[in-house]
Amino acid sequence: MSIMDCFSLKGKVALMTGGAGLYGTQIVSALAQAGATTYIASRNIEQLEITARSQREEGYEVFALRLDQGDEKSIYQLRDEILRREQRVDILVNNAVLRTMSGWQDDAENFAKSMQINATGVFMITRAFGDIMAQNGGGSIVNVGSIQGMIGPDASLYRDVGFTGYIPDYFFHKGGMINFTRFTASYYGPHNVRCNCISPGGLKTEKTHEEFVRRYSERTFLGRMGNNTDLMGIIVFLASDASLYITGANIPVDGGYTAK
Repeated sequence: MSIMDCFSLKGKVALMTGGAGLYGTQIVSALAQAGATTYIASRNIEQLEITARSQREEGYEVFALRLDQGDEKSIYQLRDEILRREQRVDILVNNAVLRTMSGWQDDAENFAKSMQINATGVFMITRAFGDIMAQNGGGSIVNVGSIQGMIGPDASLYRDVGFTGYIPDYFFHKGGMINFTRFTASYYGPHNVRCNCISPGGLKTEKTHEEFVRRYSERTFLGRMGNNTDLMGIIVFLASDASLYITGANIPVDGGYTAK
């Protein structure tokens, strides 16, 4: 096998939760372009269908299915449907996230709603699909975390830009995801199932406040925020045989922000 063949996902079946957002759009493109038959799943099935249809028009095998990540029955229905179609799942990308809180003083009820999807839900879907991978002799789980699971918020970034970085549920579950990655890597390691986490930094969009972009960019080694392709390479690397001896790792994709 050549080194380039190691990065190929041809013949593999991938599931990514989410898929319509800033991270998900580029991740599904990466999986599909690398050759995987790719399923994307969330409650927002209408938006996912648009994404999947666009990918199929480009010649890639991408399909949308419904998932309520907070409902274990829905998770197993999704698993069974993919197994019915493909008889296997080789790659799971935990990308879906529910943002329910607006700040520190928000209702605790919203914190609990967030945890049902972003913590309990991640555990349930990882177990459901990880067990199948273990039974089949191997696989790769990639958790999409955040540098906000590694560091605390910097108030100076958010001054007079119209939004806050003090979102407690997001920091809580992204920090937990990093150590859950290590736990999962340990649990499934004997079955040749790997689990790694990527922690992206801030990604710029057309709506990102200009002053926030300037401040944030100055704090990175590369002098910019992330863009709509920066996650593609690391996803393919961790999903593919190119990373067969890497598990339990958390890899920042942040232009050096957390290295300072």
